[in-house]
Amino acid sequence: MANVISIHSYRGGTGKSNLTANLAALIALRGNRVAVVDTDLQSPGIHSIFGFDSNADLRTLNDYLWGRCLLSEAVHDVSSSLKAETDGRLFLIPGSVNADEIARILSQGYDVSLLIDGFCEVIRKYDLDYLLIDTHPGLSKETFLSIAVSNALLIILRPDRQDFQGTAVTIDVAQQLEIPQMMLVLNKVLSRVNADSLRSKVHQTFDVPVAGLLPMSEDMMHLGSQDLFSLKYPDHQLTQELKHIAAQLMGAERAEASVTTVQ
Repeated sequence: MANVISIHSYRGGTGKSNLTANLAALIALRGNRVAVVDTDLQSPGIHSIFGFDSNADLRTLNDYLWGRCLLSEAVHDVSSSLKAETDGRLFLIPGSVNADEIARILSQGYDVSLLIDGFCEVIRKYDLDYLLIDTHPGLSKETFLSIAVSNALLIILRPDRQDFQGTAVTIDVAQQLEIPQMMLVLNKVLSRVNADSLRSKVHQTFDVPVAGLLPMSEDMMHLGSQDLFSLKYPDHQLTQELKHIAAQLMGAERAEASVTTVQ
Protein backbone atom coordinates (compact mmCIF):
# COMPACT_ATOMS: atom_id res chain seq x y z
CA MET A 1 0.00 0.00 0.00
CA ALA A 2 1.24 3.49 -0.80
CA ASN A 3 2.34 5.97 1.82
CA VAL A 4 -0.22 8.79 1.82
CA ILE A 5 1.23 12.14 2.89
CA SER A 6 -0.81 15.31 3.36
CA ILE A 7 1.01 18.63 3.10
CA HIS A 8 -0.97 21.30 4.89
CA SER A 9 -0.85 24.86 6.18
CA TYR A 10 -3.31 26.76 8.30
CA ARG A 11 -2.94 29.89 6.18
CA GLY A 12 -2.31 30.53 2.52
CA GLY A 13 0.94 31.85 1.13
CA THR A 14 3.21 29.56 3.13
CA GLY A 15 4.76 27.87 0.09
CA LYS A 16 2.80 24.64 0.52
CA SER A 17 2.40 23.81 -3.16
CA ASN A 18 6.06 24.44 -3.95
CA LEU A 19 7.05 22.23 -1.02
CA THR A 20 4.69 19.47 -2.18
CA ALA A 21 5.87 19.58 -5.79
CA ASN A 22 9.56 19.55 -4.94
CA LEU A 23 9.25 16.75 -2.39
CA ALA A 24 7.29 14.68 -4.91
CA ALA A 25 10.00 15.17 -7.53
CA LEU A 26 12.82 14.33 -5.14
CA ILE A 27 11.05 11.18 -3.95
CA ALA A 28 10.35 10.12 -7.55
CA LEU A 29 14.01 10.62 -8.45
CA ARG A 30 14.82 8.00 -5.83
CA GLY A 31 13.07 5.44 -8.02
CA ASN A 32 9.57 5.69 -6.54
CA ARG A 33 6.19 5.95 -8.22
CA VAL A 34 4.66 9.15 -6.88
CA ALA A 35 1.38 10.94 -7.49
CA VAL A 36 0.38 14.43 -6.41
CA VAL A 37 -3.27 15.38 -6.06
CA ASP A 38 -4.36 19.01 -5.86
CA THR A 39 -7.29 19.12 -3.44
CA ASP A 40 -7.01 22.90 -3.10
CA LEU A 41 -9.94 23.18 -5.48
CA GLN A 42 -10.83 26.74 -4.50
CA SER A 43 -7.44 27.96 -5.75
CA PRO A 44 -5.66 25.19 -7.70
CA GLY A 45 -2.17 25.96 -8.90
CA ILE A 46 0.38 23.22 -8.31
CA HIS A 47 0.05 22.13 -11.96
CA SER A 48 2.02 25.19 -13.08
CA ILE A 49 5.12 24.01 -11.21
CA PHE A 50 5.13 20.80 -13.28
CA GLY A 51 4.65 22.72 -16.54
CA PHE A 52 1.17 21.22 -16.95
CA ASP A 53 -1.11 23.00 -19.44
CA SER A 54 -4.15 23.97 -17.38
CA ASN A 55 -5.97 25.18 -20.50
CA ALA A 56 -5.82 21.80 -22.22
CA ASP A 57 -9.05 19.84 -22.44
CA LEU A 58 -7.93 17.20 -19.94
CA ARG A 59 -9.61 15.52 -17.01
CA THR A 60 -9.22 16.97 -13.51
CA LEU A 61 -10.17 16.05 -9.96
CA ASN A 62 -13.35 18.07 -10.48
CA ASP A 63 -14.48 15.75 -13.29
CA TYR A 64 -14.20 12.79 -10.94
CA LEU A 65 -16.07 14.54 -8.13
CA TRP A 66 -18.95 15.39 -10.49
CA GLY A 67 -19.14 11.80 -11.78
CA ARG A 68 -17.74 12.43 -15.26
CA CYS A 69 -14.86 9.96 -15.02
CA LEU A 70 -12.89 7.62 -12.80
CA LEU A 71 -10.19 9.32 -10.78
CA SER A 72 -7.58 7.23 -12.59
CA GLU A 73 -8.71 8.94 -15.81
CA ALA A 74 -7.71 12.30 -14.32
CA VAL A 75 -4.14 11.15 -13.68
CA HIS A 76 -1.50 12.73 -15.93
CA ASP A 77 2.10 11.60 -16.29
CA VAL A 78 4.41 14.55 -15.60
CA SER A 79 7.60 12.48 -15.30
CA SER A 80 9.18 14.59 -18.05
CA SER A 81 9.39 17.44 -15.52
CA LEU A 82 12.03 15.40 -13.65
CA LYS A 83 14.46 16.02 -16.53
CA ALA A 84 16.53 12.98 -15.58
CA GLU A 85 16.79 9.28 -16.27
CA THR A 86 15.16 7.44 -13.40
CA ASP A 87 13.07 4.36 -12.71
CA GLY A 88 10.70 6.59 -10.78
CA ARG A 89 7.49 8.06 -12.20
CA LEU A 90 5.67 11.23 -11.31
CA PHE A 91 1.93 11.70 -11.80
CA LEU A 92 -0.42 14.63 -11.24
CA ILE A 93 -4.14 14.87 -10.53
CA PRO A 94 -4.83 18.58 -11.07
CA GLY A 95 -7.73 20.72 -9.97
CA SER A 96 -9.69 22.63 -12.57
CA VAL A 97 -8.88 26.31 -13.14
CA ASN A 98 -12.19 26.84 -14.94
CA ALA A 99 -14.06 29.65 -13.20
CA ASP A 100 -17.40 27.83 -13.35
CA GLU A 101 -15.87 24.71 -11.80
CA ILE A 102 -14.33 26.72 -8.96
CA ALA A 103 -17.62 28.57 -8.39
CA ARG A 104 -19.45 25.24 -8.15
CA ILE A 105 -17.00 23.99 -5.54
CA LEU A 106 -17.42 27.18 -3.55
CA SER A 107 -21.22 27.12 -3.70
CA GLN A 108 -21.97 23.39 -3.47
CA GLY A 109 -18.93 21.70 -1.97
CA TYR A 110 -18.56 18.02 -2.81
CA ASP A 111 -18.93 14.55 -1.35
CA VAL A 112 -15.60 14.17 0.46
CA SER A 113 -16.09 10.42 0.88
CA LEU A 114 -15.48 10.08 -2.86
CA LEU A 115 -11.84 10.97 -2.27
CA ILE A 116 -11.13 7.79 -0.31
CA ASP A 117 -12.47 5.51 -3.05
CA GLY A 118 -10.69 7.54 -5.72
CA PHE A 119 -7.35 7.50 -3.92
CA CYS A 120 -7.54 3.73 -3.45
CA GLU A 121 -8.32 3.20 -7.14
CA VAL A 122 -5.40 5.39 -8.27
CA ILE A 123 -2.97 3.75 -5.85
CA ARG A 124 -3.89 0.30 -7.18
CA LYS A 125 -3.97 1.16 -10.88
CA TYR A 126 -0.69 3.08 -10.88
CA ASP A 127 1.04 0.90 -8.29
CA LEU A 128 2.02 3.96 -6.31
CA ASP A 129 4.66 4.09 -3.61
CA TYR A 130 3.62 7.56 -2.46
CA LEU A 131 0.52 9.72 -2.80
CA LEU A 132 1.07 13.37 -1.82
CA ILE A 133 -2.01 15.48 -1.11
CA ASP A 134 -1.73 19.25 -1.57
CA THR A 135 -4.53 20.36 0.77
CA HIS A 136 -6.62 23.50 0.95
CA PRO A 137 -5.32 25.89 3.65
CA GLY A 138 -7.23 26.09 6.89
CA LEU A 139 -9.52 23.49 8.38
CA SER A 140 -12.64 22.13 6.68
CA LYS A 141 -14.36 18.78 6.31
CA GLU A 142 -12.42 18.19 3.08
CA THR A 143 -9.14 18.87 4.87
CA PHE A 144 -10.13 16.66 7.80
CA LEU A 145 -10.67 13.72 5.45
CA SER A 146 -7.39 14.22 3.62
CA ILE A 147 -5.54 14.31 6.91
CA ALA A 148 -7.47 11.36 8.33
CA VAL A 149 -6.54 8.99 5.49
CA SER A 150 -2.85 9.94 5.62
CA ASN A 151 0.06 7.99 7.03
CA ALA A 152 1.91 11.24 7.59
CA LEU A 153 1.07 14.91 7.90
CA LEU A 154 3.60 17.59 7.01
CA ILE A 155 2.56 21.02 8.27
CA ILE A 156 4.30 24.04 6.76
CA LEU A 157 4.35 27.38 8.55
CA ARG A 158 6.27 30.62 8.60
CA PRO A 159 7.93 32.18 11.66
CA ASP A 160 4.83 34.30 12.18
CA ARG A 161 2.50 34.59 15.19
CA GLN A 162 -0.66 33.95 13.15
CA ASP A 163 0.90 30.84 11.60
CA PHE A 164 1.92 29.61 15.05
CA GLN A 165 -1.59 30.02 16.41
CA GLY A 166 -3.20 28.30 13.43
CA THR A 167 -0.67 25.48 13.48
CA ALA A 168 -1.52 24.77 17.12
CA VAL A 169 -5.16 24.23 16.11
CA THR A 170 -4.14 22.00 13.19
CA ILE A 171 -1.93 19.85 15.41
CA ASP A 172 -4.72 19.44 17.95
CA VAL A 173 -7.07 18.20 15.22
CA ALA A 174 -4.42 15.86 13.79
CA GLN A 175 -3.77 14.36 17.20
CA GLN A 176 -7.48 13.70 17.65
CA LEU A 177 -7.44 11.95 14.26
CA GLU A 178 -4.47 9.85 15.47
CA ILE A 179 -2.22 10.52 12.49
CA PRO A 180 0.70 8.04 12.71
CA GLN A 181 3.40 10.59 11.85
CA MET A 182 3.44 14.37 12.00
CA MET A 183 6.26 16.80 11.20
CA LEU A 184 6.67 20.55 10.84
CA VAL A 185 8.51 22.57 8.20
CA LEU A 186 9.41 26.22 8.78
CA ASN A 187 9.52 28.21 5.55
CA LYS A 188 10.85 31.65 4.63
CA VAL A 189 13.30 31.70 7.51
CA LEU A 190 15.51 34.80 7.44
CA SER A 191 19.28 34.32 7.33
CA ARG A 192 19.79 36.43 10.46
CA VAL A 193 17.65 34.05 12.52
CA ASN A 194 19.50 31.49 14.66
CA ALA A 195 18.31 28.23 13.12
CA ASP A 196 19.03 26.06 16.15
CA SER A 197 17.16 28.40 18.50
CA LEU A 198 14.18 28.60 16.15
CA ARG A 199 14.07 24.82 15.73
CA SER A 200 14.21 24.34 19.51
CA LYS A 201 11.50 26.95 20.10
CA VAL A 202 9.13 25.38 17.56
CA HIS A 203 9.71 21.87 18.87
CA GLN A 204 9.09 22.97 22.46
CA THR A 205 5.99 24.93 21.48
CA PHE A 206 4.26 22.14 19.56
CA ASP A 207 6.03 18.98 20.77
CA VAL A 208 6.20 17.85 17.14
CA PRO A 209 9.43 17.02 15.23
CA VAL A 210 10.77 19.78 12.98
CA ALA A 211 11.68 18.18 9.66
CA GLY A 212 13.40 21.22 8.21
CA LEU A 213 13.92 24.96 8.08
CA LEU A 214 13.68 26.41 4.59
CA PRO A 215 15.56 29.69 4.12
CA MET A 216 14.00 32.74 2.51
CA SER A 217 15.23 32.60 -1.07
CA GLU A 218 15.19 35.30 -3.72
CA ASP A 219 15.93 32.56 -6.27
CA MET A 220 12.70 30.80 -5.32
CA MET A 221 10.76 34.05 -5.55
CA HIS A 222 12.32 34.86 -8.92
CA LEU A 223 11.40 31.42 -10.27
CA GLY A 224 7.76 32.26 -9.63
CA SER A 225 6.46 28.65 -9.48
CA GLN A 226 7.40 28.09 -13.12
CA ASP A 227 9.63 25.09 -12.48
CA LEU A 228 10.82 22.63 -9.83
CA PHE A 229 13.29 24.59 -7.75
CA SER A 230 15.18 21.56 -6.47
CA LEU A 231 15.99 20.45 -10.03
CA LYS A 232 16.83 23.88 -11.38
CA TYR A 233 19.09 24.67 -8.41
CA PRO A 234 20.43 21.26 -7.31
CA ASP A 235 23.27 22.69 -5.19
CA HIS A 236 21.25 25.43 -3.50
CA GLN A 237 20.98 25.51 0.30
CA LEU A 238 17.20 25.36 -0.02
CA THR A 239 17.44 22.25 -2.20
CA GLN A 240 19.68 20.53 0.35
CA GLU A 241 17.09 21.13 3.04
CA LEU A 242 14.31 19.84 0.76
CA LYS A 243 16.34 16.65 0.20
CA HIS A 244 16.72 16.30 3.95
CA ILE A 245 12.93 16.53 4.40
CA ALA A 246 12.27 14.07 1.56
CA ALA A 247 14.67 11.58 3.15
CA GLN A 248 12.76 11.79 6.42
CA LEU A 249 9.46 11.17 4.66
CA MET A 250 10.94 8.10 2.99
CA GLY A 251 12.32 6.87 6.29
CA ALA A 252 15.85 6.81 4.92
CA GLU A 253 17.39 8.51 7.91
CA ARG A 254 15.63 6.23 10.37
CA ALA A 255 16.85 3.22 8.42
CA GLU A 256 20.42 4.52 8.46
CA ALA A 257 20.17 5.18 12.19
CA SER A 258 19.01 1.59 12.78
CA VAL A 259 22.00 0.21 10.86
CA THR A 260 24.38 2.37 12.88
CA THR A 261 22.82 1.17 16.13
CA VAL A 262 23.18 -2.48 15.15
CA GLN A 263 26.81 -2.03 14.24
